[in-house]
Amino acid sequence: MTGAIPTIALAGNPNAGKSSLFNALTGARQKIANYPGVTVERKAGHASFADGRPLSLIDLPGSYSLTPSSPDEAVTRDVVLGQQAGQKRPDAIVIVVDAANLDNHLCFALELIALGLPTVVALNMLDLAERDGLTLDAERLAGELGVPVVPTVAVRRRGLSELLAAIDQEILVHQLETHTHAAPPPGDVALHRRARAIARAATLSETPVRRWTQRVDAVLLHPVAGFLILLALMFVMFQAVYAAAEAPADLLESGVGLLQQWVVGAMPDTILRGLIVEGLLAGVGAVVVFLPQILILFLFILLLEASGYMTRAAFLMDGLMAKVGLSGRGFIPLLSSFACAVPGIMATRAIPDAKDRLTTILIAPLMTCSARLPVYALIIAAFIPDRAVGGSPVGLQGLVLFGLYVSGIVGALVVAFVLRRTVARGNSASFMMEMPRYQMPRLRDIAIGLWQRAWIFLRRAGTIIAMTTVILWLLLSFPKAPADSDMRQVDYSIAGRIASGLEVAVKPIGFNHDIALALIPAMAAREVAVSALATANAIDAGDDEEAMSQSLGERLQGRWSLATALAFLAWFVFAPQCISTIAITRRETNGWKWPMFMVGYLFLLAYAAAGITYWTAVAFGLG
Repeated sequence: MTGAIPTIALAGNPNAGKSSLFNALTGARQKIANYPGVTVERKAGHASFADGRPLSLIDLPGSYSLTPSSPDEAVTRDVVLGQQAGQKRPDAIVIVVDAANLDNHLCFALELIALGLPTVVALNMLDLAERDGLTLDAERLAGELGVPVVPTVAVRRRGLSELLAAIDQEILVHQLETHTHAAPPPGDVALHRRARAIARAATLSETPVRRWTQRVDAVLLHPVAGFLILLALMFVMFQAVYAAAEAPADLLESGVGLLQQWVVGAMPDTILRGLIVEGLLAGVGAVVVFLPQILILFLFILLLEASGYMTRAAFLMDGLMAKVGLSGRGFIPLLSSFACAVPGIMATRAIPDAKDRLTTILIAPLMTCSARLPVYALIIAAFIPDRAVGGSPVGLQGLVLFGLYVSGIVGALVVAFVLRRTVARGNSASFMMEMPRYQMPRLRDIAIGLWQRAWIFLRRAGTIIAMTTVILWLLLSFPKAPADSDMRQVDYSIAGRIASGLEVAVKPIGFNHDIALALIPAMAAREVAVSALATANAIDAGDDEEAMSQSLGERLQGRWSLATALAFLAWFVFAPQCISTIAITRRETNGWKWPMFMVGYLFLLAYAAAGITYWTAVAFGLG
């Protein structure tokens, strides 16, 4: 290497301060281009040792591993292995690690050290680590890693001369003698365990809060135990939706019934009374009674977010999402879609890769939004027994609801896997997640969040659902069936005749006239399916006091089979029944191509899922 200008590669995880160190070392003496054959940016520059000898620096793309999951990581791997076209293998590597996040950054460092090249570790952002109460022993860390470790603060140009001297010394040592490095432990689990052990050994002191956080994270972020805890939390949440909401939901339902009886007694039998009793009170009231379930669901979500756990759930899901081709950046938009797909789709703007963003948009409607909950709650309460499973405290109704949510998540992952290998082909990209501190949720913030969610739900019930219900009531009420006709008013009406035509298409999957009637107005909002069923049954009951005294669930029990009810639930796991979702997809994709594709594939999935569920249930004698 005598006379040649050595090439030094800067490598490390994203957000380790690598680019800041590169800029501090090279100043204006740098140029930016692309690596041959790829769109990945190549940053190169020049610096000098203390005696004036030049060296060439290259700033490699941030990576988490030598097993690439993105084009950027593939370039980093190829450069350090000497396999990248147009770029010779570096003579030495500077591994930049974040001092405050040492255990995570050391995983990649161990892989790079095992390559056997002259290596120096830059322990960067040490000032921020010390500010947070963390004191590290650089010499102990060097001893554990077997390579020099130099403390640096790149943004303040601290440690630069020491870093250059260490690089010079490492290159000289490797010229004089052959060095061998032990390969890192095989497998991700062993590698992370070794990295954590080294980080603990190099830590002199830390605040009690930091130690407590790390111990809790060791459990909650464990690839097996952490995932089981996440599933258990979800399971408890869905059990609570039924166990805690039963009393207030019954109270609301009784209140709506009493209000209907009061209106019947106070008003003459006119079209207006029919509109109020059979339309607004029966339809909108049937949706409003599920407000307690929705608030309990969001209470859990708000508590998890405020405590700092939700970001850790994103970390756990990131690895699973990467396996199906999704970026970790897609987790937050998909999480938002559990409230409503519209803000979830809008949140995909933060995803830089176009194909990655498109895939996230197309699967967002598969996340079980709060609008589905009234449908699920109605059918589960009516057809699934309210009893424990096998004598355990686990309720069967909550278990079924948990299964529906999991079905939506699994369906989204499967669809993403297919889309990323067909119409949205591309590589997934990892992203860095900073873990927030654990903290006790503030009751005031939780209360405000619940009030906002309740107001959104009630405003939706008073606008979209009320308007759709009024239109449906008119279509169900006219024309009037003749007194001597054997046909029910619901069947004789305009809406009933439209439903009869649609029933032909959905009958093979076990759907009846009631469901066919509910599917069309449910396109406005999924909850309208419940109000449509309630309005139709209210008109069908007429002045029959016994029928009016029955709840909607009790009426459905007498008209539907269990197989039909299960097929209806399966349909709503997949069906894109929300005009707002279709509209926002058109806006975010700048055309009708992808919204129509989304609607088409979701309806096919819904039809297939309902059909398979129905005929399987019939085969087991549940028809």
